[in-house]
Amino acid sequence: MPEILDQARTQVLGDGVGLDQAGVLAVLTLPDEHLTAALQLAHEVRMRWCGPEVEVEGIVSLKTGGCPEDCHFCSQSGLFTSPVRSVWLDIPSLVEAAKQTAATGASEFCIVAAVRGPDDRLMKQMREGVAAIRAEVDIQVAASLGMLSQEQVDDLVEMGVHRYNHNLETCRSYFPNVVTTHSWEERWETLRMVRESGMEVCCGGILGLGETVEQRAEFAAQLAELDPHEVPLNFLNPRPGTPLGDRPVVEGKDALRAIAAFRLAMPRTILRYAGGREITLGDLGTRDGLLGGINAVIVGNYLTTLGRPATDDLKLLDELKMPVKALSATL
Repeated sequence: MPEILDQARTQVLGDGVGLDQAGVLAVLTLPDEHLTAALQLAHEVRMRWCGPEVEVEGIVSLKTGGCPEDCHFCSQSGLFTSPVRSVWLDIPSLVEAAKQTAATGASEFCIVAAVRGPDDRLMKQMREGVAAIRAEVDIQVAASLGMLSQEQVDDLVEMGVHRYNHNLETCRSYFPNVVTTHSWEERWETLRMVRESGMEVCCGGILGLGETVEQRAEFAAQLAELDPHEVPLNFLNPRPGTPLGDRPVVEGKDALRAIAAFRLAMPRTILRYAGGREITLGDLGTRDGLLGGINAVIVGNYLTTLGRPATDDLKLLDELKMPVKALSATL
């Protein structure tokens, strides 16, 4: 057994203290023959510190495309030649999407907008949309609307949005290679305000943007410092017309190493499968990740890419005897 796994068994599984950056790097560079052991340990950590339940979430885009930012992985940027065009969703469609999400057994419904940050029109749409959903659907509402002002944070709390997603996307040292129209620090400031407001913080990123394995470890350590309630883990699904459109997808074993490493860095965090797992891991790898530290999934399609059918994921969770987390009784 590699020394880092022995250390993690005592420190993370035993004491609930996550690995530091050096420890994460050691897991990310484990030889293939130790990958199964790392995944098994990560699963034990997840079961001990999070329990067997899996949180299921659906997402919908309130405002798609036409974003002024230049995130190099994103087909919703208005600066690239990718085929996504600007579209707004009306309130009845938003409510219907929430109903369909709830019908899968999901406890969480996230409203997403492709913007630098919300303007008055978007905040008004959010206020009306959240009120309509809460009146008709028994589901928790989350939001992802870009960078916020303090006033907007307060407005979202008042609306009843319980969790806010704002991904750091990658580590601080690599971020300027991925986004140039705003800074990593600006994203961090929004996350600070969200945390202080009492909303739950959802923050993750995308692996496979061209970062080194050392930078991947740096990212895990920075997320652990933030201590978000939830970390969505995406794997790059290269989009035609974007600057990263010709990048190779992450190798399946590297993706699984990352899942184990991020779990061992953050033993109590909801670690959620998000975009790219279908092409990176496939069906067998998806199962391996759920038995290797993952304890949440986005079901159905993503914002601009197709996902697995929700029924496939729910059937797999049933086979693995992983109960879907019930709707919070605190609503």
